[in-house]
Amino acid sequence: MFRSRSKENQSSPAAEPTPEEASRARDPQAPKGRPTPKRSEAEALRKATARPPTDRKEAARRAREARRKAMEKQREALVTGREEFLPYRDRGPVRRFARDFVDTRWHVAEYFLIYAIIILVLSMVPGQQAFALLLWMGIILAMIVDWVALRFRLKRALKERFPNESHKGAYPYALMRTLQVRRLRLPKPQVKRGEAPR
Repeated sequence: MFRSRSKENQSSPAAEPTPEEASRARDPQAPKGRPTPKRSEAEALRKATARPPTDRKEAARRAREARRKAMEKQREALVTGREEFLPYRDRGPVRRFARDFVDTRWHVAEYFLIYAIIILVLSMVPGQQAFALLLWMGIILAMIVDWVALRFRLKRALKERFPNESHKGAYPYALMRTLQVRRLRLPKPQVKRGEAPR
């Protein structure tokens, strides 16, 4: 009843491991069940699980560095067309098809800035104001006709290619792309004029 606990512990023998368990524990050649990671992978994992910043300056520096790397990847993706680093508005197969659909054709609106400069110069010439106004109205009408035709063609093509995908926002996205000069478009065109969209 009043026995010491230490004596009680001494009297009860500890459960000894079986010879099988002992050999398993001591065997240095036992397989890990996974391949040894490469040095680059191990370093990447170590950097990913690095200690959190201890002060505000270090946290701000790390945030700036992360933003800089993300922006670099995004700029590279806008040139190469890599899907995973593109801005959210440019992602997805529907948006990619809409871009290619626009890039394979000539559009009236892509030279809008040039037309505007010509009309501005003509409007300054005495006696050419009426012609400049008429030309301006003709260009606007041609752009509207081009946009309507583009919408119908793109709508039909999207229904054929992507019947189960959402087409929301694809038409305004394509129309806005027609307003940009081809060489200045971002993401960069991945198809030539006259080719079939990918």
